[in-house]
Amino acid sequence: MAENLGNVLPVYVVADESASMGPVVGELNSGLAELHQALLREPMAAAKVRFTILGFADDVQVRLSLADLRTESALPVLTTRSTTSYGAAFGELLHRIPADIDALKSQGYSVYRPAVFFLTDGQPTDEPAWRDPYERLVDKEITHAAPNIIACGIGAARARTILEVATRPEFAFIGAPGVELGLAIAEFSVALTKSIVASARAAAADRTELVVERPNSFVMAVDVV
Repeated sequence: MAENLGNVLPVYVVADESASMGPVVGELNSGLAELHQALLREPMAAAKVRFTILGFADDVQVRLSLADLRTESALPVLTTRSTTSYGAAFGELLHRIPADIDALKSQGYSVYRPAVFFLTDGQPTDEPAWRDPYERLVDKEITHAAPNIIACGIGAARARTILEVATRPEFAFIGAPGVELGLAIAEFSVALTKSIVASARAAAADRTELVVERPNSFVMAVDVV
């Protein structure tokens, strides 16, 4: 039997890499680099996070998988291509999360429910096909480790769609009207960093608490009518 190594929180950043993200992907990469540095400054908290970055367009590219960010010299960069297949993203998570949880448990960790931070600048190009893998992913009867999904939409993303993706209404955010996309990406990155650091601190204190910060320049999607 594996030694009990304590608890970890798997975090998945699922970022839109469709062609429309081209003008702002640099800001997103900079934000992820700053998140990395923030966690390096908090090694006890960083020890509780296993970090995955998935870029999705018409398919999914695994940029980083179950990484202990204390051992990473730099994060890989996101690029842009093609269309916006939500189904590709949720299908990947549907298969990846159970395998990741099994792998962590086999190493001797107790695992908190995964957190998925989903960022998109557009509507799904695979409507309604994306809904089937999504529903299976969030159904705890099908996926025992069904994740908490925090959804953030900018650009052409619609509030109603973002609400459908988030697993709770308070986890759904949409860029405020008129906010420049580069600023929205920067604010998303800051909130992502604060959320992950605070959640990791909670895990380090043996509290199963997911902390979610609303990005500045975003509003609750539930309040958009």
